[in-house]
Amino acid sequence: MTEPHSRDHRLSQRGENLVGNRPTPAYIEAHYDLVDDSWDPASNLEGYVSMCIAENKLVWDLLAPKMAASRDVPARVTGYDAMVGAWSFRQALARFLGTHLLGRSVEAEHVLVLAGAGSVLETLFYAVADPGEGILIPTPSYAGFWLDLEVRDGLQIVPVHTEAADGFRITPELLDTAADNASVPIRALLFTSPDNPQGRVYDADEIEAIIDWTEERNIHLVVDEIYGLSIHADRPFVSAAARRPSLGERIHIVWAFSKDFAASGLRCGVLVSENQGVLTAVDAVAYWSAVSGDTQFLLEQLISDERWVDGFIAENQRRLGDTYRQVTAALDAVGIRHLPAEAGFFFLCDLRPFLDEPTWEAEAALWRRILDDARVNLTPGAACRIGEPGFMRLCFASEPLPAVLTGIERIGALLTQGLA
Repeated sequence: MTEPHSRDHRLSQRGENLVGNRPTPAYIEAHYDLVDDSWDPASNLEGYVSMCIAENKLVWDLLAPKMAASRDVPARVTGYDAMVGAWSFRQALARFLGTHLLGRSVEAEHVLVLAGAGSVLETLFYAVADPGEGILIPTPSYAGFWLDLEVRDGLQIVPVHTEAADGFRITPELLDTAADNASVPIRALLFTSPDNPQGRVYDADEIEAIIDWTEERNIHLVVDEIYGLSIHADRPFVSAAARRPSLGERIHIVWAFSKDFAASGLRCGVLVSENQGVLTAVDAVAYWSAVSGDTQFLLEQLISDERWVDGFIAENQRRLGDTYRQVTAALDAVGIRHLPAEAGFFFLCDLRPFLDEPTWEAEAALWRRILDDARVNLTPGAACRIGEPGFMRLCFASEPLPAVLTGIERIGALLTQGLA
């Protein structure tokens, strides 16, 4: 529950702002309020179904034995080490990323680790932008970027709104318009590939256009490639690193184990940058977001087994694709439109036909009705800063498939009833 604003807490102004204006989105607050009453096939058929959290619960049977086999922990991991990651772990990461994600080799000294992709983003932008400066982010967008960049860094996100009628395509012209009309100086562009919430995989030409635009503007480009190995369509992933022989001073890549290795709870994000100033600045404040030595050891063992990694990635992608096809077929059966996806654990549902009117208030009311009456939680489009009300993100891998299909049946019945 959100605590009412009160000066009795005797907090700093910053603390009071967090109490009185909590940054956590309402759909996340609702999720944690209801998660203990989740759907269960044996004991709770009427339970809550979460489709708002971008997690992958489809591969624990593959991860569990591998993690258990990596528990012979050496004494060294219980002591202090470099706050941006043990050198052996960074070396293993450089080999892994060069082989599987980036499309070319990368030096270990250009790879840093912090406690999750959110920590990487907050710390990186702390180093490259000053409070009050603007960061361009195309929309629809991952909702958490606003917390990562605005809450403590004090930056201002400048949305680059794309249009549903154009398939939410980002173009240099849209970037120009957003940058030229911004009320604050633009310091960087944060671009996500594969996309969240659409699940779109951008091709080489599209990535090239983004890089060219930032180079012409002489601003930083931060590319979030956190879903780069979670492709479930016949379309190759192209890293921004593969488009340049060197990242140079202004291109930075973010990745993490949370999505591609279904390990969000381990809190391990990765920054790849060749800007020595950025690396030094991030290192200077990494103490407050370091990854535990135990976690680093476990993940180093995991990614160093090339045969296991190859098999895991292939099977994960197969399962994501199979689940995606079953879930979208279920949506088709109940008459809910959706945008096609190629990667990640989610896609956008087009619920515009079910709005009482084309307003944000109507979208919020529909989200609340689905949550209260169907007991299903979707990510509302407003949280993704979509430029038009009526779209909601559906995460299809964070619950067992029977739970997701049950949730879709409930939503379908509710919306059909609403049109009757």
